[in-house]
Amino acid sequence: MNPKVKEFREYREKMNEKILSKNNLVIKRIYNIDTNTYQEGALSTREKELMGLVASMVLRCDDCVKYHLETCYELGLNTDQIMEAFSVANLVGGTIVIPHTRRALEYWEALQEE
Repeated sequence: MNPKVKEFREYREKMNEKILSKNNLVIKRIYNIDTNTYQEGALSTREKELMGLVASMVLRCDDCVKYHLETCYELGLNTDQIMEAFSVANLVGGTIVIPHTRRALEYWEALQEE
């Protein structure tokens, strides 16, 4: 496993466990809403994940981008589909998204090494 991917997964898992162990009802509900939002519905999970990826890039949240890239990878999306999502994010978000696109592509390529 690529060290970047391993480090992100381990950190995310450790911190989510710590956060959820505090038993804050609002945080638990937010996590639950997040999980339920990406379930199949009128839009497919794949479509929703691409939307989440674009929104995360526009909002410039690198952790969120990595999370959505991982899910897109698990769902079998290909590089052409990811690049189209990147193009939408850059159009909507402007040139400030370019550095996030660089890191996103680097992470996507790291996922391909698994």
